[in-house]
Amino acid sequence: MDVIDISIIGVYILLTLFIGIWVSKKASKDLNSYFLGGKHIKWYFLGLSNGSGQYDVSGTAWMVGMLFLYGTKSFLHMWTWPVFNQVFVMMFLAVWIRRSNIMTGSEWILTRFGDDKAGRASHSIIAIFAVASALAFISYFFEGAGKFLAIILPWDIPLEIGGSLLFTSEQSYALIIIFLTTIYTVKGGMFSVVATEVLQYIIMVIGGVLIAGYTFFAISDVEINAVISAEWRNIFFANELSPHWSEKYQAFNDLIDTQGYKMFGAFVGMSLFKGFFASIAGPVPSYDFQRILSTRDTKEAAYMSGFTNVVLYIPRYLLIAGIVVIALVVLAPEMADVQGLTNDHLEVILPKIINNHIPVGIKGLLLAGLLAAFMSTFSAFVNSAPAYIVNDIYKKYFKPHAPSKHYIKVSYIASFLVVFFGVLMGFFAESINSLTLWISTSLFGGYIAANVLKWVWWRFNGWGYFWGMLAGLVVATLQFILDQNKGNCVEGTWLYDMAHMPAFYFFPIIFGFSLLGSFLGTYLTFPTNREVLRSFYKNVRPWGWWKPILEEIKAEDASFQKNNDFWWDMMNCGIGIIWQSSMIVLPIYLVIRDYPKTVMALVVFVITSVILKFTWLDRVRKLKN
Repeated sequence: MDVIDISIIGVYILLTLFIGIWVSKKASKDLNSYFLGGKHIKWYFLGLSNGSGQYDVSGTAWMVGMLFLYGTKSFLHMWTWPVFNQVFVMMFLAVWIRRSNIMTGSEWILTRFGDDKAGRASHSIIAIFAVASALAFISYFFEGAGKFLAIILPWDIPLEIGGSLLFTSEQSYALIIIFLTTIYTVKGGMFSVVATEVLQYIIMVIGGVLIAGYTFFAISDVEINAVISAEWRNIFFANELSPHWSEKYQAFNDLIDTQGYKMFGAFVGMSLFKGFFASIAGPVPSYDFQRILSTRDTKEAAYMSGFTNVVLYIPRYLLIAGIVVIALVVLAPEMADVQGLTNDHLEVILPKIINNHIPVGIKGLLLAGLLAAFMSTFSAFVNSAPAYIVNDIYKKYFKPHAPSKHYIKVSYIASFLVVFFGVLMGFFAESINSLTLWISTSLFGGYIAANVLKWVWWRFNGWGYFWGMLAGLVVATLQFILDQNKGNCVEGTWLYDMAHMPAFYFFPIIFGFSLLGSFLGTYLTFPTNREVLRSFYKNVRPWGWWKPILEEIKAEDASFQKNNDFWWDMMNCGIGIIWQSSMIVLPIYLVIRDYPKTVMALVVFVITSVILKFTWLDRVRKLKN
């Protein structure tokens, strides 16, 4: 690596640490300032921060591999998260969540189920889920950052003690960058996170534009067209995938056949089924939830969520598409000759291209941007998880009346513990792909059933929520353990079959157990206190099956109106998914020089933007609370 590139990275890291620590004084007032920025941060800064927080290195490396192998259809793999949950948040959920005016997702649960035994059980289980998901993501970042940095940086730095290997170079690099990020995040809370993420977003955009621009000068149309096929460019699909690669690149077709996505229609159907319910369930209790609660009012919560969609996809996919175009021309021929091609070969495409095929200067900016991507997402989780430990467990159940400075100190300790156990979990992860699929399907699968019911069904109570979440978490954890030990399963047994089942097909099993736990817990216990239900319904005003509560409220206040916007919200979500998808495929088609499809994607983006102006934005502007 050239001294110019190293200097750029060094300046970026020092600047990030300086800004993060400089604004940290604002975070020391109380927990509200530490975890929510005192609810004084502008919505567009929160939107940039939220977009930056979703722009991580591990996810970027995974998306580079997917786009390389599957072509433009790979944007549908994003639905496994599901990426379009941001659209549902934008259209109605941000407003519902912000009306609660509390600090964390689990504290929000008390407004739905009350503060009795059932309410506290539901409150505790969502706090546990929030911490568990943060640990999973930290292990995911640990795995991805280590692989990325060990290939990019020129030094081999394994740590040995007494001749025994303690940490590999990958693990050492990951630990160093995690330590640096943890310092400013713990010190400055939400203020430091947002301030540094705005800087990091700007650097990421510059990196994306530079790499996309570089491909136009370094790679010709002829070179691109010699590698990719018409099917690679095609976003439409049949039930079964057609060959994406020519005979010269048959190894890539073979790899597709082994990944479990061959029946692509079934995969997309499963992704939509899971994605619809996951999106209505709302954002998991992490940094996304915290950004919504950090806004000043419901109108700004909606603006922030919409802005997140706008700022995230086009710059991110300029970078991804630029890397993939270079990889198609310079790496595809040698990769096609590799015997036993696996996901591991896809996961290192990003660092290999940066290491060997990006010019001096641009490489430094791009590496700074990708480090920014890692640090911003990591810091967001390190800020959000301790909020649940301190505010929802320690403060509520152990020391409810301590001074603010005491809680801030406990937050520091909680942050370091979350990082420690997340990294520890990362040592046992098989790969980025396995963690991606486990988090997006199994872990989140256990979250969905109970969190859909909490919005739409008045009879659903705290015990139903507790048992539904617990059942989902237990089955998701068993699936993870089974997946990590599948090499020890005896072929021909049901354990072997379960262990080798693609993670996204495991979702219905987890969803079913969680739904069963939710119904049994609800019907075998008493309903939630009616006063709590009336207060929640009047405040949040969700749609769904709330007729008994609505009638009680109308008996007291005849002017109260139910929420009749279900079909309107669903229409906007459908338009929003198309709008979001156009922002993903637009930069891909631009960078691969398919200009007719670029124009079509741009037209779709403009038309859907205009429609949403009238069907969503104008309605948000009229919001009072």
